Amino acid sequence: MSADTIRYEQPEADIVRIVLARPDKRNAQDRDLLYALDDAYTRAVRDERVRVIILAADGPDFSSGHDLETDWSMRDAGVRGVTGGFEAPGAEGWYATEEELFTGLCLRWRDIPRPTIAEVRGQVIGGGLMLVWPCDLVVAADNAMFVDPVTAFDMNGAEYFTHVWELGARRAKEMLFTGEPINAHEAEALGMVNRVVPEEELETATLDLARRIAQRPAFGIRLAKRAVNMSLDLQGQRSAIEAAFGLHQLGHSHNQQLHGTLVDPRGSAVIREGVRQSRNANRDTSVSEEPQP
Repeated sequence: MSADTIRYEQPEADIVRIVLARPDKRNAQDRDLLYALDDAYTRAVRDERVRVIILAADGPDFSSGHDLETDWSMRDAGVRGVTGGFEAPGAEGWYATEEELFTGLCLRWRDIPRPTIAEVRGQVIGGGLMLVWPCDLVVAADNAMFVDPVTAFDMNGAEYFTHVWELGARRAKEMLFTGEPINAHEAEALGMVNRVVPEEELETATLDLARRIAQRPAFGIRLAKRAVNMSLDLQGQRSAIEAAFGLHQLGHSHNQQLHGTLVDPRGSAVIREGVRQSRNANRDTSVSEEPQP
């Protein structure tokens, strides 16, 4: 586990708090962060004392998504899935890389046999959703904003495509078609977030929820989690993720032919401007809600 990207805390014997620790990059994900997170989850699961796992983040934002400036090479990466072909030419190499790092790890984390709680503040952009959505519960600060702006890259959406289950079909389409964010209170109304608290109370509120869960029998919680996840799969969630992943790879191939890169290079500017506007709008809302003399 890399101390530069992930911090492992144990506030109580039966509760682990895993913290994304790349605030200078707004916790953007590179290969090392994703594998360090996987190592931290594995460490927590192997500790028989641990009943609940919290996923939190340093800095003002939970995650700005994938780090587009990093080297995603899989040489000497310590692969976790049963796959290969990372250095293959054409579409094959990148397909294998994303299958391993994105959909593969997300599905693995979704089925961790412990309850997981995402503790979210600030922006959650694109790939950042792929860290939040595999968690069982979400506690959000009142300044949290959720967005998948990936259609700006001429793509269908993030690789772990559970948008319809998280938001409903029409709200998912609006998010993807416009790139506009969903704030914490709207996310709570949609059922994507369990509860919204003032930012200064976020860590305490999340820990209190973890304590309540930790008091219940661990095996009963494990069975309940498995039952819910099996229900999602019977509704077709896992098949939908696989189908959307194939469309995602088609988008990469399309961009390679048009631009010689995996994504439309014009998308970064569009996304940055959208983030800037949403931050400004969030600040304006906060100001307008202050008591007036």
